[in-house]
Amino acid sequence: MSDVSQDDKTMAMIGHLSGIIAGFIGPLVIWLINKDKADKEWLNGQAKEALNFQITIAIGWVAAIALSMILIGFLLYPVLLIGNIILCIMAGMKANEGVDYKYPFAIRLIK
Repeated sequence: MSDVSQDDKTMAMIGHLSGIIAGFIGPLVIWLINKDKADKEWLNGQAKEALNFQITIAIGWVAAIALSMILIGFLLYPVLLIGNIILCIMAGMKANEGVDYKYPFAIRLIK
């Protein structure tokens, strides 16, 4: 998308990368700040995508913790941690290029 401003690309990248540290809070803040601005449609889409992915990761953590009681959940910890880091970095890089990134798996609760 060549018509996306560099500021929007940067904010989308921050939204994706903030998921590594802040979970769903970073993408949520970016989406809430820009959701009513008509000229921020692409940025809103990326913020919602990052938010949906972080909600999916949070659900995964809840399941992993619950499954830890029967010693299976511990195997999911590194998968969730490493998967979140890798996919957030990939999404951030694509967003900085202005590419409309979709995570390979995410429950899309926010449309």
